[in-house]
Amino acid sequence: MALSHAYPATRHEVAPLIDLSDRAERDRLSSGAVRAFFNIMDQWKVRDEAARQLLGGMSNGAFYALKKGGDRALDEDKLRRISYLVGIFKALNIIYSEDLADQWMQLPNKNRIFRGMAPNDYLIHGGLPAFATVRKLLDARRGGH
Repeated sequence: MALSHAYPATRHEVAPLIDLSDRAERDRLSSGAVRAFFNIMDQWKVRDEAARQLLGGMSNGAFYALKKGGDRALDEDKLRRISYLVGIFKALNIIYSEDLADQWMQLPNKNRIFRGMAPNDYLIHGGLPAFATVRKLLDARRGGH
């Protein structure tokens, strides 16, 4: 006799996945993502050159148009990068005081993941896999995973 297993009832709904390949979704998310990105860059005191690299290597012209508030939809890669940065920012502010949370990305780190680099440099050199690694590390530190 086989036993049937069922998940317990919950009043919480699972959030639907966002399809970043859909232009309408990217249009909807882009302006908020851009504002969040530049606010985080200001908090972390990231120079424009490094900010451009964190977005995957934008040209100067495109970057400064975006910074001025240009209304353009970001591509899927940039939205993913910003999403990771928002999660990293949030985790840092849960784990550390505001001052340390804002400085942490620029400080050399002895964790073997970073090999003495500042986390910001690790992200720049490692691309999206590095963004995911830092996000997982910080989520684990705050007890989120």
